[in-house]
Amino acid sequence: LKDQFDNLDKHTQWGIDFLEKYAKFVKERIEIEQNYAKQLRNLVKKYCPKRSPKDEEPRFTSCIAFFNILNELNDYAGQREVVAEEMGHRVYGELMRYSHDLKSERKMHLQEGRKAQQYLDMCWKQMDNSKKKFERECREAEKAQQSYERLDNDTNATKADVEKAKQQLNLRTHMADENKNEYAAQLQNFNGEQHKHYYIVIPQIYKQLQEMDERRTIKLSECYKGFADSERKVIPIISKCLEGMILAAKSVDEHRDSQLVIDCFKSGFEPPGDFPFEDYSQNIYRTISDGTISTPKQEGMRIDTKTTVGKAKGKLWLFGKKPKPQSPPLTPTSLYTSSTPNGSQYPIFSIEPVHYCMSDIKTGKPRIPSFRSLKRGYFCLQGPALEDFSHLPPEQRRKKLQQRIDELNRELQKETDQKDALIKMKDVYEKNPQMGDPSSLQPKLTETMSNMDRLRMEIHKNEAWLSEVEGKVAARSDRRHSSDINHLVTQGRESPEGSYTDDANQEVRGPPQQHAHPSEFDDEFEDDDPLPAIGHCKAIYPFDGHNEGTLAMKEGEILYIIEEDKGDGWTRARRHNGEEGYVPTSYIDVTLEKNSKGA
Repeated sequence: LKDQFDNLDKHTQWGIDFLEKYAKFVKERIEIEQNYAKQLRNLVKKYCPKRSPKDEEPRFTSCIAFFNILNELNDYAGQREVVAEEMGHRVYGELMRYSHDLKSERKMHLQEGRKAQQYLDMCWKQMDNSKKKFERECREAEKAQQSYERLDNDTNATKADVEKAKQQLNLRTHMADENKNEYAAQLQNFNGEQHKHYYIVIPQIYKQLQEMDERRTIKLSECYKGFADSERKVIPIISKCLEGMILAAKSVDEHRDSQLVIDCFKSGFEPPGDFPFEDYSQNIYRTISDGTISTPKQEGMRIDTKTTVGKAKGKLWLFGKKPKPQSPPLTPTSLYTSSTPNGSQYPIFSIEPVHYCMSDIKTGKPRIPSFRSLKRGYFCLQGPALEDFSHLPPEQRRKKLQQRIDELNRELQKETDQKDALIKMKDVYEKNPQMGDPSSLQPKLTETMSNMDRLRMEIHKNEAWLSEVEGKVAARSDRRHSSDINHLVTQGRESPEGSYTDDANQEVRGPPQQHAHPSEFDDEFEDDDPLPAIGHCKAIYPFDGHNEGTLAMKEGEILYIIEEDKGDGWTRARRHNGEEGYVPTSYIDVTLEKNSKGA
């Protein structure tokens, strides 16, 4: 390699170029990692929920698991940023610094080699010049010798010419000897410098270039290792992120999510009752039955069933008076008198009017609870949120009240702790006046006590509402249990009395009490007349009554109760002037008459 200086120059330059090429590769890899981490963070930010109120926080395990996965993915993106930062600091930055140092070192070694080569070339030129001068002097000396010999042999030459030629020969010979000595010295010097150049200087320079190239190779190896170590260092944390995602996936509980849906939408209302059987074959059995007490049908007694159904639909208006259905005309043939063993008589209706009335009642009444649900939904959607949550279904109202009570209890506990701390601080100030003025704490202590009293009142008020809701839910549960036992027996004003059997001879109703018929038919069909008051109430709080079907009232106002709360939080009431509407049950103090029908 002693004569391969130019090739080594090219090789070392290639090594530096390769180093920079790898540095560029690392830089692009860093950019990829940074962009990847940035895109992951943007993805997480896009699908991560905005900050929402506490009530709107996700509660389903599938949603919570997804948000945990997003958090783990965000941590994973952070680890990709760590990889990029580690590569940039440990690999790319180190490569760029080393490349700069390597260029400087290579330049220095190449300059030393060029200088040594230039010095050797200079020595060779000096030796060559002395050689040429020696050669020229030798030729001149030979010419002088030939001239001397020619004159010395020439008989015609004078002695002066011979002597002059001899002196010229001696001069040229002396100069040739001097040039010979100088050439010998220059040659010896050049040979020494050439030996030194090829055996000492150049090998040393080449060795330095070799060491430099080997260090470059070692540095590349270290950077390769650092490149892999940057990735390997974050593998444990990335593995934890992936394990967190797996744990989040395992935490999904479909049964718990279903229960949350049930708890969220559970209203506490009873399902609608069973539809009664409508026997349309009754007239056939009356015709062929011998034991039926009836008279021949008259044309005036016929009632159109379509008209009856239309009347039943007309009864389903909640926020106003029901249209009065046209009762079938009663003729002497349609009204019979039955006597009892003791001789008392009571009127009964014939089969046809009672049958159509019963059909009318059966057709219309089972739909009323669903319309009440629509009314309740209307209030929930259109009406303002009430303080006692009476616009919500019973179960949801109970949950909201319980949540508010828990929050108030937490606030009360904070105020209590603050009061205790103020009392202790006041005691310390009283014992050590230099630490502070005890009277300066009195306003804060008074404010804290006032807040505690306010919170206690709020808790007491909400607990009263909660007790009311829980009592109604329990009462409805008892009614539901009793309805499951006797599901064929209709209850309240909304169902007719009596029942039908498969036997056509027993389709007539049992002997009703003297006051039963007028009361029932007044409630169900004579709605143009005011409903009877079943009690009275006193308004505890004022109510605006902006929504349709509600009744505004002032605090302390006395109203008549004409329909009890059916479990939806609303009671139907009437003013003295006859104005009717629904009012929140929690806003009034109800007193029912013991002997009233609805009591």
